[in-house]
Amino acid sequence: MGIVYKKSGLLTDEPLHYCPGCGHGIVHKLIAECLEEMGLQDNAIGVAPVGCAVFAYKYFDIDMIQAAHGRAPAVATGAKRVCPESFVFTYQGDGDLASIGAAEIIHAAARGENITVIFINNAIYGMTGGQMAPTSLIGQTTTTSPYGRNEISQGYPVNVAEMLAEIQGAYYIERTSTHDVLSIRKCKKAIKKAFEYQTLGKGFSLVEILSVCPTNWGLSPVDSLKWLEEKMIPQYPLGIKKEGRKDA
Repeated sequence: MGIVYKKSGLLTDEPLHYCPGCGHGIVHKLIAECLEEMGLQDNAIGVAPVGCAVFAYKYFDIDMIQAAHGRAPAVATGAKRVCPESFVFTYQGDGDLASIGAAEIIHAAARGENITVIFINNAIYGMTGGQMAPTSLIGQTTTTSPYGRNEISQGYPVNVAEMLAEIQGAYYIERTSTHDVLSIRKCKKAIKKAFEYQTLGKGFSLVEILSVCPTNWGLSPVDSLKWLEEKMIPQYPLGIKKEGRKDA
């Protein structure tokens, strides 16, 4: 009998610490497969800051750097400029990237840094206790919005992909999802495209990936997938937001 499926050699055997139903494991798989299929594993540097992915260095068999909360784009910028021949990517959540790291991501895009950002958007702070994130939806219940997010007192959700697509230095911005098999396949295609653009020296790329957080949403893994599809996607439409730049 032939081999139907084999785990990527770039994923270690370390048991994942993520909650049941969490989407991080899926995205780890896709990243590892893309790196391996593109032959980037010996030259790759991943940067993961504080958040649910803080232990990413345990799961990827590549060079990994742990950054301070929100600072992954700055650390990745330094790594890429010092080692321009390396392939450098960050792996960040929405609480990290869109809140404390908002300035970092905006200016990395504005500079057109030749790095790739993998942005996991699950509309909540995961590791720190389920607080409202910049991406939490209007009416969404969190530990810091127990009556639901109110746009008057707590503002509106931040659509990161659309915001960064307006920045001149950004080259490729796409939003994908992990709520079903077809979406996961499209997600891998987007990650691979973003990786390719870095190898071609095109500049800043970001793939935003809608994911679930069953624990902090208070839903089962199955119901979380439905909630993502029915609630998150209307606020965060999938698709390419920008591809190409006049001077690149």
